Amino acid sequence: MTTSQIQTRHHLMNTAHRPAQIFIRGEGAWLIDADERRYLDWMQGWAVNALGHAPAAVAAALASQAATLLTPSPALHNAPALRLAEKLCALSVFDQVFFANSGAEANEGAIKLARKWGRIHKNGAFQIITFGRAFHGRTLAAMAASGKPGWDALFPPVMPGFARAEFNNLASVTRLIGPQTVAIMLEPVQGEAGVIPASADFMQGLRALCDRHGLLLIVDEVQTGCGRTGPLFAYEQYGIRPDIMVLGKGLGGGVPISALLATDAVSCFEPGDQGGTYCGNPLVCAAGLAVLDTLTAPGFLEHSRARGAQLADGLRRIAHEHGLGEVRGSGMLWALVLDRAQAPLIATAAMDAGLLVNAPNPQCLRFMPPLNSSAAEIAHGLQVLAEVMTTFRRTHTC
Repeated sequence: MTTSQIQTRHHLMNTAHRPAQIFIRGEGAWLIDADERRYLDWMQGWAVNALGHAPAAVAAALASQAATLLTPSPALHNAPALRLAEKLCALSVFDQVFFANSGAEANEGAIKLARKWGRIHKNGAFQIITFGRAFHGRTLAAMAASGKPGWDALFPPVMPGFARAEFNNLASVTRLIGPQTVAIMLEPVQGEAGVIPASADFMQGLRALCDRHGLLLIVDEVQTGCGRTGPLFAYEQYGIRPDIMVLGKGLGGGVPISALLATDAVSCFEPGDQGGTYCGNPLVCAAGLAVLDTLTAPGFLEHSRARGAQLADGLRRIAHEHGLGEVRGSGMLWALVLDRAQAPLIATAAMDAGLLVNAPNPQCLRFMPPLNSSAAEIAHGLQVLAEVMTTFRRTHTC
């Protein structure tokens, strides 16, 4: 790294612990730094790059659209947004879409939509039941909805209107339902908490509770949607029909786009209720179409599920060999629970060995490879991880 590059880093606000490497290029599952060292990337921007780095389909869609129309105005129709909204609705149980720029922004939209629906249909009910250790984004409302430890002390006062239940505990939800309750909001898999899936009984119980009490069920699929957990949308695994869904991350394949989807019965926004300068612009919607076309091509998700099963089997072998904890997840979203709080150290050791993995908490490693990973790439990553674990366990015995 040059002196100039080191000095330049000072101009970035200190909002994350970043390693020294500067990354300049990506090729599918691989990320390349300024020294031309290659890393097998099993973070992929925290499940953003569904098709890996610089996928040809997305690059072609962006180039074509950039030469045609970038941003007319969110007050005008554009063809890519119309086509993407139509495709998302055809592939899901929803009827209408609002496009935004990030998962947090789309979650804000879901909160607004639920509160307006409650004002119209439930005597002004506004409270949303969310869950401990949940992660819904970094805006003030999304942080208030989240259950990330310590967040309530960061930017007080905390926005009111949220009640916190225990994940996978239906009784804890039932106790919180009152006259001001309008919705229940959750991630089908709590990714930032360490890849903790909702049980089928829990999800189906939440749907039943919502039906019994006239509440909305909101699924935050920013991380789990777009093929990440196996099916196109994680809610499909549970045999339920949510009222609202939020997508992000993988929808753009590396381009910043998110989506708020709702059924006709819930869609009560009127002109002026929601918007954003770049929301639904043609450039990002063209990328979203390219991603969805790829994900829904014959055999794509089946291939992805097979590679996910290969990854899970390899992680279980590593866990068994080293006496580690649970391997949990599905599709291409997995976590390995450690027996000690050493996940950040192991993630650093893996990076030194050429494998990028994430430590969402001190005792857990998270893996989010591209959905189109090859069998050879999964095998290579598992081999590197196994070698790292062996070396690390030998040198860190305490």
